[in-house]
Amino acid sequence: MTDLRDLVDVVIGVDTHVHTHCAAVVDAATGGVLDEITVEATAQGYAELVEFANNHPMSRAWAIEGTGGHGAGLSRHLLESSELVIELDRPKRAARRNGAKTDPLDGIRAAREAMARPRLGTPRAGGERQALSVLVAARRSAINASTEAQQQVFGLVIAAPEPIRVRFRAQKLAAMLNTAANLRVHASWDTETTSTVVPLRTLARRAHAMLKEARELQKSIVAIIRSWRPDLLEEFGVGPIVAATVLCAWSHPGRVHSEAAFAMLAGVAPIPANSGQITTRYRLNRYGDRQLNTALHTVVQSRIQYQPATRDYVARRTAEGKTSREIKRCLARYVARDLYRLLESGGAAA
Repeated sequence: MTDLRDLVDVVIGVDTHVHTHCAAVVDAATGGVLDEITVEATAQGYAELVEFANNHPMSRAWAIEGTGGHGAGLSRHLLESSELVIELDRPKRAARRNGAKTDPLDGIRAAREAMARPRLGTPRAGGERQALSVLVAARRSAINASTEAQQQVFGLVIAAPEPIRVRFRAQKLAAMLNTAANLRVHASWDTETTSTVVPLRTLARRAHAMLKEARELQKSIVAIIRSWRPDLLEEFGVGPIVAATVLCAWSHPGRVHSEAAFAMLAGVAPIPANSGQITTRYRLNRYGDRQLNTALHTVVQSRIQYQPATRDYVARRTAEGKTSREIKRCLARYVARDLYRLLESGGAAA
């Protein structure tokens, strides 16, 4: 899809919020505004919005901001009705004309932006992809909570009174958590010692609980991947969390139009930084999906350590004068290419 104006007569731009959605019908040929409406972000409101669109009996497309957030319910409702839905990111302030900001203006801007784009994105799929997205987010939250609790335990031990600190001497963090989780308060201790033991025990047990929660969530993630795309887990260095992250970003066949676009989405596409006579310089890509970027670099690190072919590649490129960072960037780009081709080729069978 290259030009929306060749496909439809009107584009309905929707500015989505928690409680309301504001829509504007824009003529695809002229860019003129034909009608506007604000509805509640409920099933009844979605039906009202479709009825409003039917007042303009022409071929149409919907340009919606936040199809994975505030606009998820509306996007799902429209896709179930076989409507053409275009995904848009929320605009930066600089993109708004002179700082102007109202819901109707944002709805109009969404429709016109969709008409101006050379390539159009469709919303991410639901089903297994959405289930993985929820589970990965919950697991990440549990891991972060456990990590924070472990750091706090370590900090409290460092400054703890000597009767407490002596129990942790020469212990690694995992052993420290077990010791802290089993601490008991003694009547002979002073207020400072007692007040240190209680939060130490609480934080250690919280860290253990969050780790257990993360393991349970990972089991659910593995079950979905094995039933949906088990071929990903056969790739060297791709574990369940990496596979889930890749699937959440990719979503479904055809959504990402090329392997170069997938590399850009992952933030591993080289960005030219040429100047004067220097034509071989590239800048680090700090854009794209950073979770996907981390997943690809996890695969790279694993292959560098354990895959002979990758180790040979690293040795050859090092001999050519490439730095470790440059080699890892090249490998991440290769991983993005291989995973994209695998996903697209297996999409029909998945």
